Amino acid sequence: MTKPRFVPLANYREYPVEEMKQRAATFYADMQRRRTVRHFSDRPVPLEIIENCLRTSSTAPSGAHMQPWHFSVVTDPAVKRQIREAAEEREHEFYKKYAPQEWLEALSPLGTDEHKPFLETAPCLIVIFAQRYGLSPDEGIIKHYYVSESVGIATGILITAIHQAGLVSLTYTPNPMDFLSDILGRPANEKPFLILVVGYPADDTVVPDLHRKPLQQIASFI
Repeated sequence: MTKPRFVPLANYREYPVEEMKQRAATFYADMQRRRTVRHFSDRPVPLEIIENCLRTSSTAPSGAHMQPWHFSVVTDPAVKRQIREAAEEREHEFYKKYAPQEWLEALSPLGTDEHKPFLETAPCLIVIFAQRYGLSPDEGIIKHYYVSESVGIATGILITAIHQAGLVSLTYTPNPMDFLSDILGRPANEKPFLILVVGYPADDTVVPDLHRKPLQQIASFI
């Protein structure tokens, strides 16, 4: 068994309580502006921005520090078109054959349907894969722990980083998503988690008139 190695917590920074309150309130106010959008501009995004957002997401905690994620950044128009065509084929089948009425009613305030033009219009698709297990140099299997939880946390940080950079995003999960592994050539130990559509909002972007639950409904203090 590997002996643990520890180093000092050198980068922690404590703030005065009043500054902590202000920082928390300011960050909340900024994140309150964040909205999921479905109407994107085709303006290109500098790759450096995406790279730093991905570096930020990789700071997420993960089970046994296995970091069980992979991010495929897609900007090639031909590949985006492939993804859109495959996704819409599955979405059409889902909406017409398999979606229960209850689910369709839940989606109706969002105005979604089987058409996904944003997959081509947006300049960047980040396809997030969850690594169900790792591979050692000799092709042995390395067990990963709490994979969905770890990848979910990393995705949340990525969405936050994208907002902080001044971009918008959309989480999109076609069902099934196996076609993403084929198109992007990902190995068998990786499972598609979601597509994060990233870019600038279109000039005429509108968003649903939705409201977030108040603190009293999402938290309890004991």
